[in-house]
Amino acid sequence: MKVTVDEDKCCGAGTCVMVAPDVFDQRDDDGVVVLLDVRPTADLHESVREAANMCPAAAIALDERS
Repeated sequence: MKVTVDEDKCCGAGTCVMVAPDVFDQRDDDGVVVLLDVRPTADLHESVREAANMCPAAAIALDERS
C-alpha cells in the first residue's frame, strides 16, 4: 500500500490522526495533515483504509497495488 495526501484539500479535522496515528500527524500551526509513513506495514493497512474513508475532505488517497 502506498499513501498520498493532498494538503490543499485537507480541512484539518484530525480524524486520520485519531484513527492511524502511526501514519498521520498534523501541523501545529494550521492542523493540515502530515504523512509520516508513505508505505505503512501490513498491520496498519486496516486503520489507514478507515482513515481514508473517514476523511471529510477526501484528502487521503491509497494505492493498494503498491
